[in-house]
Amino acid sequence: MQEVFLAVDIGASSGRHIAGWMQDGTLHTEELYRFPNGVQRVDGHLIWDIDGLFHHVKEGLKAALARYPQIKSVSIDTWAVDYVLLKDSQPIYPVYAYRDSRTQDVLEEVHARIPFEELYAKTGIQFQPFNTIYQLYADQKAGRLAQAEDFLMIPEYLLWKLCGVKAREYTNATSTGLVNAQTREYDPEILDRLGLPKALFPRLTAPGTVLGPLTDQVAAEVGGQTTVVLCATHDTASAVEGIPMDQGDAPFLSSGTWSLLGIKLDKPVTTPASCKANFTNEGGVGYIRYLKNIMGLWIIQCIQKQLGISFAEMVELAKTSSYTRIFDVNDPRFSAPQDMRAEICAALAETGEAPATDADLINSTYHSLAHCYGEAYREMEAVTGRHWDKLYIAGGGAKNATLNQLTAHYTGKQVEALPIEATAIGNLKIQMNIR
Repeated sequence: MQEVFLAVDIGASSGRHIAGWMQDGTLHTEELYRFPNGVQRVDGHLIWDIDGLFHHVKEGLKAALARYPQIKSVSIDTWAVDYVLLKDSQPIYPVYAYRDSRTQDVLEEVHARIPFEELYAKTGIQFQPFNTIYQLYADQKAGRLAQAEDFLMIPEYLLWKLCGVKAREYTNATSTGLVNAQTREYDPEILDRLGLPKALFPRLTAPGTVLGPLTDQVAAEVGGQTTVVLCATHDTASAVEGIPMDQGDAPFLSSGTWSLLGIKLDKPVTTPASCKANFTNEGGVGYIRYLKNIMGLWIIQCIQKQLGISFAEMVELAKTSSYTRIFDVNDPRFSAPQDMRAEICAALAETGEAPATDADLINSTYHSLAHCYGEAYREMEAVTGRHWDKLYIAGGGAKNATLNQLTAHYTGKQVEALPIEATAIGNLKIQMNIR
């Protein structure tokens, strides 16, 4: 009997439990459980249903153990930057989602204490208004941080709930904007200057660390026992581990709710030029993930929900349109609009002819995304002083042949699409200690 491992990969729109095992030198996978996820709007704020997420983690684990009673280990990855504050071992509600606007009022105050250029020189992390550093400062201003006895990123919280062991994982911690790019630990000077309690930010733990068995209570609920392991809990870090690249140093595009275009580097690039271009230096498994954040499939997902049609039908509609006007997919107006279709149409109408049909809207979105990928690729070449001729695309977006063709056109590069569950594969490989 082959040893079976379980990856729980939770994205901003859905989660899945995927079993994996090695057979004849090849990693085989099987999806065992899938569940929906999404931000909820409550009292004017965007939040996560953290209790619902943990319920699905356990339900999927129960289904997995029913199928494979001897699962060797399990690990969880999710999106980055969001977290749970704890008091008396209970969450302090609400658990805010990164698209919530609560950080807008504190950005200038944070940068008055530490100018962004100085922050970037220390951490190498791009400016995004939702970065954990701003969320925590907003919590401090609101008095939530004074109540908190602990702070765990969302996957760390879910893993702790499974096994009772708290660990702060390196790759996800780098997304906070609080980790020094050189020491690879939380930066005490940043914590001091923002007045953040150092007790909430202990030493970081490397991916691959074994945390321990399921608690007795969880084991009884799910009908079995397994070992909980720390993967690269930031889903993009696991995705990069899961992309099989013949050219090991070629750029990659992790194409999901967010599109992350980047390259593996030995050392961070924290130059003024890199800062101005807003590239980020996130932690990888033994390397730096030098990335550009692009709004990504979020826009497409919102349109799909509004139209009530499938992604495949969207592609076919786009093929009927010759409307190819470009809009800036990274404009903050597309972060969390009430009506994505209306927002795109308004943006395009401000500079020219608006899309006349849904087909035009979809086609414009595909062209705009691919155009942004091309711009980011060329910018990355300019900042690093390097040149490549290939781009690996993995994740949900890799299944969209039309978008891949447009990406090849706008980047001028050879595109190799890998329509695989790269994040789950990377999660599994770390558990299996396969590089």
